[in-house]
Amino acid sequence: MSNTKDTSDPQLEQQSSQESQTPHESSDSNAADRRPSPMEVLRQARGQLEELTGMAAESVSSFEQTEEGWSLEVEVLELERVPDTMSLMASYQVELDPQGQLTGYRRVRRYERGRADARRSGGR
Repeated sequence: MSNTKDTSDPQLEQQSSQESQTPHESSDSNAADRRPSPMEVLRQARGQLEELTGMAAESVSSFEQTEEGWSLEVEVLELERVPDTMSLMASYQVELDPQGQLTGYRRVRRYERGRADARRSGGR
């Protein structure tokens, strides 16, 4: 035989209800103020650049936080060729706001995949 008498404490139920609502409410209000993690910024930047240019972002070669947000250099496959070492690559400078939204980009360099950067002589 089971006991069907309600023995729950209304004060405990109210406290539990408030605790379950508080994290949800605070996460919604803080979501806009929260700075994304570096990994979130990298993912967002690559995705936004791919969407805007239609070209695949292959890697991020530099990444830094700035006063205005974030600055990245992203390596992009511009023209696929055979053999792969002859494919044309490009480096894009990508600027993002503090929340990780792309605010601008520009191509800073274009090169063949198989070519290394020219060494500087250092004045010798």
